[in-house]
Amino acid sequence: MATYDGIFRALGLENWCSDGATGGPLTMAEMIARANGTVVEGAPAPRPPLMETPFPSLDALHKACGAIPRSRDMTEAVEQGFLDIKNPLKVVLDPLTQPLSWMLDFSLEAFEATPWFLMIPLLMILTWFATRKPGVTLFVGLAFAFMGFIDYYDDAIQTLSIVFVCTIICVVLGVPIGIAMSRSNALQRGMIPVLDMLQTLPTFVYLIPLIFLFSVTESKLYGIAIILYAIVPVIRLTDLGIRLVDRDVIEAADAFGMSSRQKLWGVQVPLALPNIMAGINQTIMMSLAMVVIASLVSAPGLGVKVLAGIRNLELGVGLVAGFCIVLLAVLLDRSTKAALSRIDASAR
Repeated sequence: MATYDGIFRALGLENWCSDGATGGPLTMAEMIARANGTVVEGAPAPRPPLMETPFPSLDALHKACGAIPRSRDMTEAVEQGFLDIKNPLKVVLDPLTQPLSWMLDFSLEAFEATPWFLMIPLLMILTWFATRKPGVTLFVGLAFAFMGFIDYYDDAIQTLSIVFVCTIICVVLGVPIGIAMSRSNALQRGMIPVLDMLQTLPTFVYLIPLIFLFSVTESKLYGIAIILYAIVPVIRLTDLGIRLVDRDVIEAADAFGMSSRQKLWGVQVPLALPNIMAGINQTIMMSLAMVVIASLVSAPGLGVKVLAGIRNLELGVGLVAGFCIVLLAVLLDRSTKAALSRIDASAR
């Protein structure tokens, strides 16, 4: 006798439960129990003790009423619903996301085609112009020289190229969205749940629907996952930065007769730039973290070395690749923070 039989009998739903019984294939737990002889086919299930009463979940209620679907029926329905919309969704998304594949592929080819004796000085020059810090500039050069010395330079450059493209796209999309949120309370209320969901979803979950939509050989598969995961900070901090602009400054701009566009680009965005740069810094860090996870779906770079270390139980490969990822994260963090400090100083 199932735990909740009495409830359905009391409600007079016995006929509905028996008419709607679906049966269906046995679950793994049911097959194991039947194989072990703990459940006899056709025999009623013993009622558990009061202190072991199961939660009224779908599976527990299904045992008492066959018309109620099991949890596996629910997950199968979700899967089938996704598969039903897969082809129409793919028709829409393929042309929209194809430029992302081109950008990622072109960036990889350009970074790999540039010889190390040009790439490392170029990265140092860019770091110097962004930070004006000799220590940070020297650290960038030494870090890449070290990774080249241990034959991890190519993987580091591949990872850097992916982070470079995804960060640019996150900024191009995220800053306008953040600006729009700061100018509309209704849009902000609508976007916050979406941003919360994107920020709290486990990283592996991003890959599940994308694997069904795109081929693992397409760069946009991991590119979309990285962008969705990393775009949240730049949106949030752009919105926050513009909203934190002093009201007195806005009133002064109004007194000078500035239009909304002039106030936005001449007053609000420059004053919010430190917050926007902080968002970009976090976006870079999250892009780098997701690149490692995206190696599971053919993303090149240091993540492949980490994955190889796990798959082949090569402790040294995994640890050295992990250290290179940390080194890359540190130099990106130091560079962006030094650039942010310059922006803060100029804002003051």
